[in-house]
Amino acid sequence: MRIDARGLEFVVRAGGPEGGVPALLLHGFPQHGGEWDDVTPALHAAGLRTYAPDQRGYSPGARPAEVEAYRIPELVADAVAVLDALGVEAAHLVGHDWGAVVAWAVAAAHPDRVRTLTAVSVPHPAAMAYALANDPQQKVRSSYMVLFRKPGKAESVLLGLRAAALRRMLAGVGDAARVASYAEPMREQGALTGALNWYRAMSGADLAQVGPVAVPTTYVWSDRDRAIGRGAAEACATHVTGDYRFVELPGVSHWIPDEAPAELAEAILARVRGAA
Repeated sequence: MRIDARGLEFVVRAGGPEGGVPALLLHGFPQHGGEWDDVTPALHAAGLRTYAPDQRGYSPGARPAEVEAYRIPELVADAVAVLDALGVEAAHLVGHDWGAVVAWAVAAAHPDRVRTLTAVSVPHPAAMAYALANDPQQKVRSSYMVLFRKPGKAESVLLGLRAAALRRMLAGVGDAARVASYAEPMREQGALTGALNWYRAMSGADLAQVGPVAVPTTYVWSDRDRAIGRGAAEACATHVTGDYRFVELPGVSHWIPDEAPAELAEAILARVRGAA
């Protein structure tokens, strides 16, 4: 389905029982709403109605050119506008990677729109901002962002030789067909630039300004995540004032929805049921 919100058109994957309790699923870089395809069957069986939008920069009809248009407040406003367009007053909110950043920020700024939060891989933005500034290990883990923030150069490196570098980065998601399902859309005109603009618009100040989260929250982290270290992950708890659970998945990489969909679905449903 396609949804008009804030003058943009978002592609949204909808599934599950009509009239089911709504859940909004936010993807990360460099993926799209399809990253939830192996997670949603369990959610649907539990009675949830899921909506997984291709976010700003990923939906062809929601790809503004200006880098400033990809700051966190804009991404948050998109998520709320999608809920408005769907007629959803409050949803269970799930986000992975950059989608987790948006989910944290929505839960902090609009708690009335969020029933529960399940954040995957990326911790609360303020915890991440502190780690980026003070944790030498996290600085090393996040060094790839230096390239991603270079207009033109990043696109050339990642898309050269039929997106060979991008495909290598995605190797943990599964077989060649799954890698291609994410890499090929990024080869479309302007798509990778839109996705990279999230990094180019990012600032430590925007991350640090995300407030504490009071809604019932689960944070899911995997110990083989090359991008997020344990320090940032464990610091997440200090930014949640509501009921909080930290779920660690041993032996799993950054690509949790692809690599461990059953375990992730279990964590989401435990959170949903815990708040029922």
